[in-house]
Amino acid sequence: MGKYFGTDGFRGEANVNLTADHAFKVGRFLGWYYGEIKRRAGDEEPPRVVIGKDTRRSSYMFEYSLVAGLTASGADAYMLHVTTTPSVAYVTRVDAFDCGIMISASHNPYYDNGIKLLNKNGEKMDEETITLVEAYLDGELELFGKKWPELPYGRKDKVGCTVDYVSGRNRYIGYLISLGLFSFKGMKVGLDCANGASWNIAKSVFDALGAKTYVINADPDGTNINKDAGSTHIEFLQKFVVENNLDVGFAYDGDADRCLCVDENGQIVSGDHILYILGQYMKERGQLDNNTVVTTVMSNFGLYKALDDKGIGYAKTAVGDKYVYEYMVSNGCRVGGEQSGHIIISKYATTGDGILTSLKIMEVMLAKKKTLSQLCEGLTIYPQVLKNVKVKSKPEAQNDPAVQAAVSAVAERLGDTGRILVRESGTEPVIRVMVEAPSKALCQECVDQVVDVICAQGHARV
Repeated sequence: MGKYFGTDGFRGEANVNLTADHAFKVGRFLGWYYGEIKRRAGDEEPPRVVIGKDTRRSSYMFEYSLVAGLTASGADAYMLHVTTTPSVAYVTRVDAFDCGIMISASHNPYYDNGIKLLNKNGEKMDEETITLVEAYLDGELELFGKKWPELPYGRKDKVGCTVDYVSGRNRYIGYLISLGLFSFKGMKVGLDCANGASWNIAKSVFDALGAKTYVINADPDGTNINKDAGSTHIEFLQKFVVENNLDVGFAYDGDADRCLCVDENGQIVSGDHILYILGQYMKERGQLDNNTVVTTVMSNFGLYKALDDKGIGYAKTAVGDKYVYEYMVSNGCRVGGEQSGHIIISKYATTGDGILTSLKIMEVMLAKKKTLSQLCEGLTIYPQVLKNVKVKSKPEAQNDPAVQAAVSAVAERLGDTGRILVRESGTEPVIRVMVEAPSKALCQECVDQVVDVICAQGHARV
């Protein structure tokens, strides 16, 4: 991770550690950089960059700042307006843009925001380009054999223009509808749009496929995105599904790149459940390339036992859908994701796509003529206890022989009935100790056993 950009873009509190000036400079660099690459290849056409945003009040400010920077550098900015992250990825790839930008802080509260960059294939931007963006932000850009204390502006007819590109978002909606293999007629479906980017997309898709669609949290006002809504507050959808006797419910986050589900009984269906359902369905149809489901190290121990029982292999990556996707591309895998609901189906998308995920769950339900609760049978989610310990030095705490011995003792005690995971936070001075076991009490006992050693060795911050 860089100074400004993490695994999911440049994120921070609007006008505190992510400002309009940052956005302007990001636009300035991208507009100039892609234009310069074209010019050096003998192409005088202006670079084309597509931009989407979620419903946060500050998204407009960042959109205008990015557009100003892009056009000042000579790029043409195509504006999708309020839309989802996966729609920006789709349009960037299909319509041959030089890059794409999504303005969103995903599941964070409204006062945060972020700038996500996508390459021409609709994938998360490569680290090399991110490093160049950061170098320009710090006034230290060196590229093409020289230093660039400032970048040239476009002049006369080389100034860029803006293009209203809502048609791109509409074609993405059409693409989603085209993926529906079955009519949803007769199905009662609940959608929680988190007052976010899916509010004007998801219902249209389900209605077009014939569902009787019930929607909550689709009235954004700039400050209510994710507030007691969406995948981070799924308890409201659980209640809604039961009260309205719905067949299934789907909850998205602010930019709709993740999806969690609620079954007909009001029970939560997590990303691990979704991977189990899709992995099994794809294997049955000969579509699970390499017989592998890609997970992160935070997936539940119960998922691995269930996949073992079905004869399905799995891979584990670092936490972050970026790492899941990289593994999928490198190893030719078809499905992967996170417990949080970032699910990537590589045949159809380059990113997690909440609405696409919900359509595929509907497909499995209809193809197998089963309820969502029935599809989850065979997967037992193990109780989990996670404790975050603030430490003076993450590496010293992690590498302490006494701590390692405590972790090994817990692992030996659990055997094949559970697991322990101790990892460093990527953003805080914290060591995360997580245990999954057959009972909550055993989880707590094992976590405490390791945390006590971390503290006794003097690593904890008071």
